[in-house]
Amino acid sequence: MTIVSTRYVDLFLTSDATNGKRSPKPAPRLWHAIDPPFKGHIPAPTDAYQLSSVETAIVIDNGSSLVRAGWSFDAAPRLSFPADVARYRDRKLNRTVSYVGYNAYADATTRGQIRNAFEPGSSIVSNWDVMEGVLDHVFVNLGIDGQDGGVGRPVLMTEPLANLGYPRKTMNELLFECYSAPSLAYGIDSLFSYKFNKGHSGLIISSSHSSTHVIPVLNSKAVMSSVSRLNWGGSQGAEYLLKLLKLKYPSFPGKITDYQAQRILRDHCYVSANFDKEMRAFLDWPGLEIRDHVIQYPFTEHIVVEKSEEELARIAERKKEGGRRLQEQAAKMRLEKLVQKEQELEYYKDLQQRLVGQTKKETKRLLDEDEFKDEGQLDKLVKDMEKSVRKARNKDLGVLDQAEEEETVTFPLLEIPDEELDEIGLKQKRHQRLLKSGVEARARAKIEKEQEKSRIAEEERLDDKRRVNDIDGWLRDRRAARTALLQKIKDRDRQKADLGNRKSLASQMRMKTLANLASDAPGRKRRRGGDDDNFGANDEDWGVYRTVAMGEQSEDEEEEDLDAEMKNVEAQLLRYDPGFNESNTMAAQMDWTKSLMHAFIHGPRPFDRESQQEIHQVHLNVERVRVPEVVFQPAIAGLDQAGIVDIAADMINHGLGKVHDRNSILRDIFLTGGNTLFSGFEERLGRELRAVLPIDSTMGVRQAEDSLLDAWRGAAQWSNELAFRQALVTREEYHEKGSDYMKVGGLVPMLVGVK
Repeated sequence: MTIVSTRYVDLFLTSDATNGKRSPKPAPRLWHAIDPPFKGHIPAPTDAYQLSSVETAIVIDNGSSLVRAGWSFDAAPRLSFPADVARYRDRKLNRTVSYVGYNAYADATTRGQIRNAFEPGSSIVSNWDVMEGVLDHVFVNLGIDGQDGGVGRPVLMTEPLANLGYPRKTMNELLFECYSAPSLAYGIDSLFSYKFNKGHSGLIISSSHSSTHVIPVLNSKAVMSSVSRLNWGGSQGAEYLLKLLKLKYPSFPGKITDYQAQRILRDHCYVSANFDKEMRAFLDWPGLEIRDHVIQYPFTEHIVVEKSEEELARIAERKKEGGRRLQEQAAKMRLEKLVQKEQELEYYKDLQQRLVGQTKKETKRLLDEDEFKDEGQLDKLVKDMEKSVRKARNKDLGVLDQAEEEETVTFPLLEIPDEELDEIGLKQKRHQRLLKSGVEARARAKIEKEQEKSRIAEEERLDDKRRVNDIDGWLRDRRAARTALLQKIKDRDRQKADLGNRKSLASQMRMKTLANLASDAPGRKRRRGGDDDNFGANDEDWGVYRTVAMGEQSEDEEEEDLDAEMKNVEAQLLRYDPGFNESNTMAAQMDWTKSLMHAFIHGPRPFDRESQQEIHQVHLNVERVRVPEVVFQPAIAGLDQAGIVDIAADMINHGLGKVHDRNSILRDIFLTGGNTLFSGFEERLGRELRAVLPIDSTMGVRQAEDSLLDAWRGAAQWSNELAFRQALVTREEYHEKGSDYMKVGGLVPMLVGVK
């Protein structure tokens, strides 16, 4: 056998029977697990800074998923990377090395030191050391030389809706004090995206990496007092998917990372048109091979090299020849032992002859030379050796031993009182008492065995008689017995599973038993020098170990007895019950083709527990629709909030006072953000909104041209307008008015620190 390390395996066909669920199915399409997103060295541009002027803005979309940055004259951002920084001390260089963005995924050392700039699950910056590293990376890769001690260009940066005062104040201080930015402005990414898509009045539904917002816009101005927030976005969806997969595969040998969960969520999940109906039928066998997506993780497969028929024949011949040689050697050894036993038997018989007519002293001397206590021991040895030699001869000749009548064993010393016996006689009497107990126990066992055979035969006779006279009642009893056995088997399997869970009642009772094993009074604390430990003095004490090992089951054979009894009952039903067939048996019902759990965990194909390839596979089925559904039904993930449809409908029906404003917003429902890119999201939202709105309403739903990049493009477009110049807060205003000052203007609230 050879072990071959492989990452990708050629597809294969699976086939079982020729009909139904076992019919041959096409090989599953495999999606391989995505590696960490390391993109290698990307050279920094050198001419962009020279092409810019003092009025050219640096546009930064500071998102919790990806940071995008570029110049205001660019059509697309020049930089796009996660806000991750890895720092560690390089002992060879004797210096601290920093890796930013995708470079932080270069190897295992850097991946273990990754820190993100944002608070987990939100868009609020919390790690300012990491944020400073991110901004260093942005300005260096935009070609800013920093010869005058600062960036020398205006900065336009996005921030989360309803950003806290402290993060904005700290960002102001960082950009003005550390980078000497000449001027600064902030804006909201979803409003930039709406502006880039030429929106005027409408309802923005922005579902991004960390949250989902519903923002009404009237006459190019956001109605900030009516904004609603749902605490669910792409990061929460990936975390929820990761929890579902860990629950589904608790012993999965690979590691599913957060990045891989995000890619799986983005590439394989979709919004269902009818969630309840699709969930009920998702694991149905028809079409499951299409709905079930298989993610393949790296594995090492054990490949057994197959031998040809000639090689197998040669191996079989060598085995037969080896067997013959072993048989010959065994026969030779048996013959040698037989000859040796015959010689010893002749010697001991000769010793018996020599003892005839000798004095007691001479007899004792001869017996002591061969280490015999008395003549009885010698006679017993001779008798046993004669039996052994006779059996060995008959075995070599192939003759079966005739059953010998059991000799009548007598125990004469038991009738003699102890006072009449010497020390040797007392020992022989005790020996005879033990022999008599063994003989009587064997006789009782033989009688009990015969009685048990008679009882079973009588029960079978009565059972056959009842079956002939009352077949309906007999069948009812057999069905009831089968039901009881099924319940016992389920209880047994449940108890086994509970013993594997340390929090279960069975496991806790087992641990309690272990803790009280050596205590006569389990409920009482043992004091130093107190009760003596006499555990084991009684035979009943040792029965506790059966309880510890097997719970309430005290018989090791009980599992086999239940299965054998079930097979016997089902065999009787198959023979005499016309309504009971092979498909009703326990073995057929436990078949993988009838198991919903098998379809859920392993898909519509048989699972080979010995295949490393299949062990390292993750099957996505109901998770594909369950995770995106949380935006519409947050209660699925335990979120105590209304869904996106309820939030939007309440805002439209009750949050806007004027009918004209409501109609204006309904005409343009705008979707932006990466979490709205699920297939079917736009259609589902439009259909469910239509169901809760007035029948005479005119509604239009549209998706952003590019839900990921339009926020940056809208910011870059706005930075070339006059409104941007008016919204800028200069460095002089910052020093004059403080870090809490803000300006608000136009479609997008522009916020900048200065008091």
